[in-house]
Amino acid sequence: MKPCILVVEDNQLNRELLRDWLEVEDYEVWCAADLKESYEVFSKRLPDAVLLDINLGKDNGLDLLAWMLQKTEMREIPVIAVTAHALVAEQERILKAGCRACLSKPVNFQLLRGELIRSLQDSKTPQTDS
Repeated sequence: MKPCILVVEDNQLNRELLRDWLEVEDYEVWCAADLKESYEVFSKRLPDAVLLDINLGKDNGLDLLAWMLQKTEMREIPVIAVTAHALVAEQERILKAGCRACLSKPVNFQLLRGELIRSLQDSKTPQTDS
């Protein structure tokens, strides 16, 4: 079964670009334009990873991440921020909130490919307490 990626992006062109690229990379892709649609996707099936825009119009993408971290069954789902926030301080804030990575727009697809592979492998590796 193909890994499923949820793309949360309010800009239709960016959403379609990410969806098309992910499908070529052999992922199953679900898309959401805002937090409400994201919650609807999660009510149907849990994705293997999330590509999350931080600025979702009136919504803040980090609210979705915070919601996911409150749910035991969702805590290990890797979230990769894909955002126009290029400032280092903003990226640090996003990573501290719990994103596995933070990529700036326009998306470097080589970096995205590497982050997805790493995040999906990490989420399948059993976590041990040391």
